[in-house]
Amino acid sequence: MEEPILIDNRGDFGVWAIEVAKRIVADQGFELASAARDGTEDDVRVAGNALGQAITNAMMEVFDGLMDGAPDDQAGS
Repeated sequence: MEEPILIDNRGDFGVWAIEVAKRIVADQGFELASAARDGTEDDVRVAGNALGQAITNAMMEVFDGLMDGAPDDQAGS
């Protein structure tokens, strides 16, 4: 399990975003490129969906972190 990071400012968020993007491209980008080069349309679709899901997961991770720090009366809004 990864250790949580603390994002206190825009610079911290930028560093987090760059690191997450590197990880996503390394993990999913290669699969998409390989599918585009050697695979079928279904392979490309699956790899593209996996890339999109990885991006979505990263954005939800940061959103959840923001909501954890929100006051209780605003967390449901």
